[in-house]
Amino acid sequence: MESTGGPYLNTAAVTSPVGVARLLQMTFGCTTFSLVAHQGGFSAAYGTFCMFVWTFCFAITVFIIACEFTHLHSCLSLSWGNFTAAFAMLATLMSITAAVIYPLYFVQVGCYPIGCEVRDFRIAASIFAGLLFVAYATEVFLTRAKPGQVTSYMATISGLLKIVQAFVACIIFGALVNDSQYGKYVATQWCVAVYSFCFVVTVVVVAFSVTGKTALLWFPFERSVVIYTFGAVLLYVSAAVIWPVFCFDSKYGSPQRPGLCAKGKCPWDSQLVVAIFTYVNLLLYVLDLAYSQRIRFVSHL
Repeated sequence: MESTGGPYLNTAAVTSPVGVARLLQMTFGCTTFSLVAHQGGFSAAYGTFCMFVWTFCFAITVFIIACEFTHLHSCLSLSWGNFTAAFAMLATLMSITAAVIYPLYFVQVGCYPIGCEVRDFRIAASIFAGLLFVAYATEVFLTRAKPGQVTSYMATISGLLKIVQAFVACIIFGALVNDSQYGKYVATQWCVAVYSFCFVVTVVVVAFSVTGKTALLWFPFERSVVIYTFGAVLLYVSAAVIWPVFCFDSKYGSPQRPGLCAKGKCPWDSQLVVAIFTYVNLLLYVLDLAYSQRIRFVSHL
């Protein structure tokens, strides 16, 4: 039987620089969670989060390599370029978080009381977790949009910033639910509404880009995203002013950390985390607004 099409397998999926980076991601990810599962060990929510990150990223990376190697991605109803760019950025953020959390909570210098073998496994797992982050960051660097290049929206600076904004919002939500006492004032509840609204809309923008459905909308997606980003900047400006006032002004809250506040269970600590990442996300939205003036959306790549 003669073949009427091109080659069945795409060898560039594993031989190109991006393909090599993905193979390293798969190798480092598998090595990391294998070391932890075999002897390193993990516990509590922090350890479970790290294991989830490593196994989740490993599974999606294997899926991406398999789809590109066999051309199966052409059968999926996804904007493949947007999907891979968005995942690479998300995996970069998740992997660096796990690479910081795991050694912080599980690695120690001495052998007591866990034993030297367990300690060595945890140190090795931490090293490979760091290499995993480097591998994902390398893919982001290789696939990011170059000046004048026609590429997927999620590969542009604005698209990548959308992933970072959503990730930072998740950190804010984590601090909010950790006894931040945001329900004491209507003003702080407004801030929570700002964080929630911007997070939901950002996720919707990413979802439409990844699924390649932007062309089916009855309104101009490109213009709407820019208008939304401008609105998000204004909303975050209000939260950046209101949250610190109602949490750290002596009239409503505490300018300094209470002396009797237990470590890990102090509302003041959670409020500080929310304040810091509010300013981080405000900066990200400002940068997003600046870069969004210089790009054109391509939904079908």
